[in-house]
Amino acid sequence: MKIYTKTGDKGTTSLIYGERVAKTDPRVDAYGTCDEANSAIGLGLSYLKDEYFEGKEELEQVFHKVQTTLFHVGAELATPKGKEVKWVLEKNDIEYLEQVIDRWDSALPALTNFILPGGHSAGASFHVARTIARRAERSAVSIVDDVNPLVLAYLNRLSDFLFVASRYVNFHLGIKEQALHE
Repeated sequence: MKIYTKTGDKGTTSLIYGERVAKTDPRVDAYGTCDEANSAIGLGLSYLKDEYFEGKEELEQVFHKVQTTLFHVGAELATPKGKEVKWVLEKNDIEYLEQVIDRWDSALPALTNFILPGGHSAGASFHVARTIARRAERSAVSIVDDVNPLVLAYLNRLSDFLFVASRYVNFHLGIKEQALHE
């Protein structure tokens, strides 16, 4: 199988089931932004390769599930209205994020003010992924066709999860959060 097809050389691409759309189509923007967030997550995880902390194995398992689900979200966004979605996002996918957020957040010092994104390279990458997830959510909202409301909820919760994940990693690696000073 060749990697390049040359079918997109004139500014169009295919959705799932082969429907051709402009690369500026809101669906392409939304699923492309999900892919971008997923890549930023992968970058963050790569920075943890040589790090060790209690809970790292669980973190890697959680992120594997999150990255897989985010891939499914992208596939749902790439599926034209009225067509069968091969990977269906479910309410329990959102509940899973909420459970992890609650568990990890309870292990962190309480926030008393805004913090600046940064810290360890992994934590900073998860902050970048968080902002990309917010953009993916905004892009998904702009799709004229009906979008599964669970997609919007998942993307919203994903950015919350990534915020907590960045804090969780920084905390476990002993990196102090930098407070915003007005």
